[in-house]
Amino acid sequence: MKIIRIGSKLISVDKIYRAVDKILQLRSSGLSQQEVGERMKVDRAFISRLESLGEIRKGKRIAVIGFPIENKEELEKALAAKGVEYTLIMTDEERWRFVQESSGMELFNKVMDIITELRSYDVVIVLGSNYRIKLCEALLDKEVIGIEIGKSPIKGDRYVPVEEVEKLIDRVMLEN
Repeated sequence: MKIIRIGSKLISVDKIYRAVDKILQLRSSGLSQQEVGERMKVDRAFISRLESLGEIRKGKRIAVIGFPIENKEELEKALAAKGVEYTLIMTDEERWRFVQESSGMELFNKVMDIITELRSYDVVIVLGSNYRIKLCEALLDKEVIGIEIGKSPIKGDRYVPVEEVEKLIDRVMLEN
């Protein structure tokens, strides 16, 4: 346990970290700043300032999905660095394994779970065939931005220029 002295007080740094973790957990679960403040016995303004200290960006919540992607790891790393909150990137081998490892009903449920998740984002960027992009536009009640990596059906992995995706994400984030 890390303890520091400030004047006549002994302060537990670990206790502060645990309290901050709890505050952020409660906020991310949907409680208002006022509700969290009452529960944790701190002012609402403190919670607002705490959130401001850690804020990376404001703006649209972005999801990126794509397959079959050759440079999956490079792309995932860039998306994480940009603060993209949801990514589903697969190689050709992974997408076929995803389909083949499930029964019909299991696959249907997995796809429905993914669609439900994607609908919670403001913008969904789709890296895929012309057909998959149109399908996502029809299924999602969101802004869908497509980057076509080939005509359907795509066979084999495709390289996606990471810089192009990064620039697109920057533009989307500026559109507030």
